[in-house]
Amino acid sequence: MKIPLSVFIIAKNEEKRIFKTIDAVKNFADEIIVVEDGSTDNTVETAEKAGAKVVHNKWKGYGPQKKFGENLCKNKWVLSIDADEEVTSELADEIIELFTKKNSDKHCEFSGYKIKITNTLWYEKRPNRFAGYINRIRLYDKSKAGFKNSTVHDCVIIKDVAENSREEQKRTKQLKNIIIHRPIISIEQKISKINFYSTLQAENAILKRKKSSTLKITFGFTAIFFKYYILKRYFIYGIDGIALSMIDAFAQFLKYYKIKELNR
Repeated sequence: MKIPLSVFIIAKNEEKRIFKTIDAVKNFADEIIVVEDGSTDNTVETAEKAGAKVVHNKWKGYGPQKKFGENLCKNKWVLSIDADEEVTSELADEIIELFTKKNSDKHCEFSGYKIKITNTLWYEKRPNRFAGYINRIRLYDKSKAGFKNSTVHDCVIIKDVAENSREEQKRTKQLKNIIIHRPIISIEQKISKINFYSTLQAENAILKRKKSSTLKITFGFTAIFFKYYILKRYFIYGIDGIALSMIDAFAQFLKYYKIKELNR
């Protein structure tokens, strides 16, 4: 059952993951757009084969790239997913149900819907039931909500409403089912990604005239290791959890040290 919903995906060099991402939504979304930024692999061919329309746009940061994507969408309601994410069949059914005739007026009462994006390691078919997640607005009416223009943070906000306010809570609703997030293909890929992302974060900090400190460089690693290993529940993965927590902690170290380097 096709519903009046546009799905847009930003991607670069994602030939290994993007087919599954598109395949999970093509049976219910009547428009799928991939915004691509100079891939050197078969991302474009794979996305087109899967059934998506591919549009090229030069990278200017996460927020601007996603705003470009949502502006291309023909439908008022849009679903934003990343190339390393997969809509579960349960979530697909839940979204379809929102757009049925009996619920067509009810779903319009809200500006957007929050969805839990649940971490899944590269060797898992489904997430561990204790896996960590983030909860974000991903399904929304683009006339009432949209992505921030931040180059680093890709976050949907309700227009003319303060973030995390009571008014935002009134205008959003939580969906029950999840998006599977597969951020890691391999350790090599993850390290390459944190090098790229820490540079973006450092450059953004410099634009805001922020500085680093010896204290942050020295103790930031320990704080972030604790955050990922304990608070984000990486401990459930055993030795893999320790390794991944250390890599994410090193990413924080890189960010602070790159800020110091750029300030010099």
